[in-house]
Amino acid sequence: MSLPHAILTALVEKPSSGLELTRRFDRSIGYFWSATHQQIYRELGKLEAEGYIRALPSEQPARGQKKAYEVLPAGRAELARWTAAPQEPKAQRDPLLLRLRAAAVVGTDGIEADLRHHLDLHRRQLAEYEEIEKRDFPPGKDSAQDRLQHLVLRAGIELETFWTRWLTDALEEFERLPEGE
Repeated sequence: MSLPHAILTALVEKPSSGLELTRRFDRSIGYFWSATHQQIYRELGKLEAEGYIRALPSEQPARGQKKAYEVLPAGRAELARWTAAPQEPKAQRDPLLLRLRAAAVVGTDGIEADLRHHLDLHRRQLAEYEEIEKRDFPPGKDSAQDRLQHLVLRAGIELETFWTRWLTDALEEFERLPEGE
């Protein structure tokens, strides 16, 4: 049920059209909660039908014109309810880890190259997050909203740091494996 809440969050931050929302997902929220453009548009329709959001009135209604949405009081209340509700952490499910476990019993052909590929991806993502941190969170930017948004970004930085460290260690372990294993 988190996609509707991600959309509500984005709309509380700034009323937006579906296109603007998809762009914002691509640039920020999508780093930790991804959604396709179709999913976002479909969810906007559901949220509007549930009375959580509404399309802002347009000065000149025209066919094909993009609609901007805002959150209604019921949507804000739903977001506050969901935010306050306890939630258990999700179990880690990562195909790479499962493949590595399988490689222990069937052989490691191909997996080392994939570990290197993953390491490259995580290094690039870490660099991107660090650049966002420099750009968007300079010293002194410390409103409550800024601090909480920075906290989310720091979680991403820590996760990418973990993965780059772990993948580096995994590749070093591969170098120590006997040939043919």
